[in-house]
Amino acid sequence: MLKLHTIQPINKHKQTYHRDVKGRKRRRGKLRQNNGKTYGYCTSDSRTPLPGNELGLAKAMDRSRLLAVLVLVCVMSACRGRELRIGHEDNSYVYNHTLARILVEYASAVSMSDLTALFRWTCSRCTDLTEGFEVVELIVDVKNCLQSFVGVAHDLNAIIIAFRGTQENSLRNWIQDLFWKQLDLNYPDMPGAMVHHGFYSAYHNTTLRPGIISAVQKARDLYGDIPVMVTGHSMGGAIASFCALDLTVNYEIQNVQLMTFGQPRVGNAVFASYFSKHLPHAVRVTNEHDIVPHLPPYYSYFPKKTYHHFPTEVWIHNFGLDSLVYITEKICDGSGEDPSCSRSVSGNSVADHLEYFGIDMQADTWGSCGIVFNENMVQYQVDLAGNIVLSKWPTLLSTPQQIVEADKGRSAA
Repeated sequence: MLKLHTIQPINKHKQTYHRDVKGRKRRRGKLRQNNGKTYGYCTSDSRTPLPGNELGLAKAMDRSRLLAVLVLVCVMSACRGRELRIGHEDNSYVYNHTLARILVEYASAVSMSDLTALFRWTCSRCTDLTEGFEVVELIVDVKNCLQSFVGVAHDLNAIIIAFRGTQENSLRNWIQDLFWKQLDLNYPDMPGAMVHHGFYSAYHNTTLRPGIISAVQKARDLYGDIPVMVTGHSMGGAIASFCALDLTVNYEIQNVQLMTFGQPRVGNAVFASYFSKHLPHAVRVTNEHDIVPHLPPYYSYFPKKTYHHFPTEVWIHNFGLDSLVYITEKICDGSGEDPSCSRSVSGNSVADHLEYFGIDMQADTWGSCGIVFNENMVQYQVDLAGNIVLSKWPTLLSTPQQIVEADKGRSAA
């Protein structure tokens, strides 16, 4: 059995020569000395010395083996996962840091458990950049531990929709779904788009969607066709992405903006491509080594099946050396999976997930879905499943059945 040896040239290697058939002097090349015997680059396990007239054959075999190794490397490189490039041609969007600081406060406030204070916008997180916000509707899906609100930010002249992030028990639920088969997205003109079953259902198959659609429609009737900004943290960001797409595709609202924080992947590359077409200015803010944006896992070896982020990512990370460290916000490329952004580091930090821009994103009742509110308020309804809706216009609430019937009417049209 022949072995390949990597030999670094050093001065003690001696040069030897031989005479060819015409008597001309030829250099054999560098040989290695060992115990007084000369060996070529290719040596045997038994350390048998190679006669001079067999050295050329050994070198030829050495080259053949080296060629085989190179071919193997090339084959392995060719078999390496090919990352799909998604369609994203609009590069005109400029990331707005001030808007991100405002929306992250909404994404944090929606996690508060005191519904009365949240509805009246007097909670401990309902201050600073969001002061003066008018809540139109607050929806709580008790069974699935989901919470969302719709309101009007008069300083932004926009409707704000925010979704609560992961609670301890809902975290268990969607982690169990991580490796489930993806669900075909039943949206018009989106063949091949597949999405995460749990995240999709959390929006489409719960109390959230009918409550949000009703509130948005009433707010736009009252305030006009003002922009709609959708936000959320963690699982709330995943649900927010489906809400933004729903409003854009199924309700044909033109000025929907999405900005999420610490959002997991929600669909495959085909879905990401369609998503960026309908929401070209969507932003996913990620923080340092936050673990959640790395989930569900991304496998470049299965580009058509693997989960794939939609663009555009804005990665917050530290840059510098020693005491000269700066916090930077890098606007990543249009692929959704920029290898120089959060994918360039290991996603191993829960702490980086629980704080964005210095704002606490953790719910005040992390271990449970406990809620607190004043039952004397006349502005709420409770359905048969125990879900709670607090509304500025309680008599105008749409029931889930009404939303379904309206969807059927749009499809028929």
